[in-house]
Amino acid sequence: MVLTILAIIFIIVFIFWLIKTYNTFITLAERVLNGKAQIATQIESRWDAVKSLIHATKKYAQYEVETLETVTEKRVNVGKDSSINELEQDESALNNVVGRLIAISENYPDLKASEVYKTTMDSIQKHEDNVRAARMIYNDVVTKFNRQLKMFPSNIVAKLFNFTEKEYFEGTETKQEMPSWE
Repeated sequence: MVLTILAIIFIIVFIFWLIKTYNTFITLAERVLNGKAQIATQIESRWDAVKSLIHATKKYAQYEVETLETVTEKRVNVGKDSSINELEQDESALNNVVGRLIAISENYPDLKASEVYKTTMDSIQKHEDNVRAARMIYNDVVTKFNRQLKMFPSNIVAKLFNFTEKEYFEGTETKQEMPSWE
């Protein structure tokens, strides 16, 4: 009788542990998706700022602006369901456009002195800082998820419910050497 009661208690405790561990994985997975969505939102905001800058640049350099507008039209729209690779490709395209805009401003001193240009470049820098912060938060959540995935005994639940390791954002040379706003 005592053995039966202990077995029932063990089974109940095991079921509660299983549910708690599963829910922890679900929570962390949702935080990973949220983190990716935050990054995508910040990247979209940067693109909006760059489009404003392109508009401000139009009267100074029509040909260059048309080229940049073509690039912005062909970019990948990103969101929480985008892969890390898609987010990085989109960011690379953005960095290319910003670099070209900086080069254009060097050729047109009046543009560089324009208040709209200065304000928009400050806005782009602010969005860049937000993307950097969102990436750090995302990588922190991915670390927590992946750690939970690998630790015993939660790794048993992870395998049971097919949870897989999440991908990190990694620093590259282009991200470490951001364009100069000066």
